[in-house]
Amino acid sequence: MMHKMLDRLWEVAARKGAERVLMAVSFTEAIFFPVPPDLLLLPMGLAARDKVFRLAWICLLFSLAGGVIGYGIGYYFMEAVGNPIIRFYGLEEQYTRIQVWYDTYSAWAVSIAGLTPIPYKLCTLTAGAFHINWPVFILASAISRGIRFFVIAVLIRSFGEAARTFLEKRFNLVVTVTLILVILGFVVLKYV
Repeated sequence: MMHKMLDRLWEVAARKGAERVLMAVSFTEAIFFPVPPDLLLLPMGLAARDKVFRLAWICLLFSLAGGVIGYGIGYYFMEAVGNPIIRFYGLEEQYTRIQVWYDTYSAWAVSIAGLTPIPYKLCTLTAGAFHINWPVFILASAISRGIRFFVIAVLIRSFGEAARTFLEKRFNLVVTVTLILVILGFVVLKYV
């Protein structure tokens, strides 16, 4: 099953409209979509190493654009739209804890969410709901998401085919580790 998924990602990465798919995934992941853009950035970057930094920029810019929408939803429509998204992920109880994080750590809380498997959508919605300072939110998001996407781009550019070979041979391991990190992100939010 995992090899089929890898084959599918390589197919999408090789298509003419792949950049539009990357844009859509980067944008929607910041609001509600569960799949991080990294999973598409990897095969796309490996398929076109000369364009990997352009792809990282696409991830960053569209992730930030989605973050702006997520922030706006949290700021203006938390009851109608934001809370159902949070309920979908089972994070209702943690909502007030996150407010304490934002009150205490502000930019650091946003940065942590931007770098780690903690769902960025939760960061954007709650930052708006708790009225985090707008410039702080944008700056922390840009720095943390930029680091995340450009580190991947540097690794792809530096290791290229070795990274591709590793992915092809150990894709199950990569997906398992990614899923564990995503789950840990949810656990951290649930119990911290």
